[in-house]
Amino acid sequence: MNRARLARCIASLALAAALTSATVLTAAADPVLPPRYAEAVQRAYDLIQNASPQDASPATAAVQVLTESTGNTQPEILSDLKARPPLYDDARARLSSLLAALLQPMTTSDPSLAAQRLHEVMSMSRYDALHRPPSLIDRFTQWVQDRITALLRLLFGNRAGPQAPLWWYYAVGMAVVAALVFLVVRASRGRFAQARSLPAGGPRPPADFFAEADRLAAAGDRVGAIRALCAGVAATLAGERTWEGSPLTVREIFMRAPDFSSLRALLVPFEAAVYGGRDVDAATYATAARVAAAFRQPAQEAA
Repeated sequence: MNRARLARCIASLALAAALTSATVLTAAADPVLPPRYAEAVQRAYDLIQNASPQDASPATAAVQVLTESTGNTQPEILSDLKARPPLYDDARARLSSLLAALLQPMTTSDPSLAAQRLHEVMSMSRYDALHRPPSLIDRFTQWVQDRITALLRLLFGNRAGPQAPLWWYYAVGMAVVAALVFLVVRASRGRFAQARSLPAGGPRPPADFFAEADRLAAAGDRVGAIRALCAGVAATLAGERTWEGSPLTVREIFMRAPDFSSLRALLVPFEAAVYGGRDVDAATYATAARVAAAFRQPAQEAA
């Protein structure tokens, strides 16, 4: 009997030791839980308390601690720490104030009354902007900033060390966008100038355009003359109202010709002058006039 009891005791002790070992191993394998909010703020403050203004490593460590435990709830402090060089003075002041607020939180004996007072204050007209959704301009600006930031991260990655401030990248991105808009407007300048130069009073017959081309060429305005030649050819191909109101481009209208390739000597210098802002020399205009001459006879007969 004593031997059986002793055996049971030894078995129980062995089982308890095995369970204890398993518990210890499991606890050692568990990840360390992130510190609480106030503890994270305190750790971040300790990391940068005596940091050198040019040393960014304490700021990087503090950003990691705050991000893991507080998320993005402190954007001003994170911005100070992510700046290069880090804005340690402002970050220390903000962390100190935040610690004081966390360790000595404001309380009230009547939460419902406090909530009502807060609602009354936030309902004032001065805070109307807080309740309105962002405007289209604000959303477009934010979208452009997000795209520029994503492009920079794609090109250069998240590099550590000194970096240029984000506003500089935004300025470069906006300059690029403005340059693209300028090029598009410049390319369309010929069509706008053409639209402004159209006389009122209805469509013009093709013969009028050819006569205008001769007058402008004699005056030395070969750009205006080649535009008038194209107008006369387009009106001959697609009708008198084509040049004034057609949504088609000159190239699309010329493609209706039986021999489109023969019109390239007229079309190419027209596009270079009107859309590219280039001049037309005398030899180029003479060639274009010979190409357009095939369309003068039908226009004069119709007139």
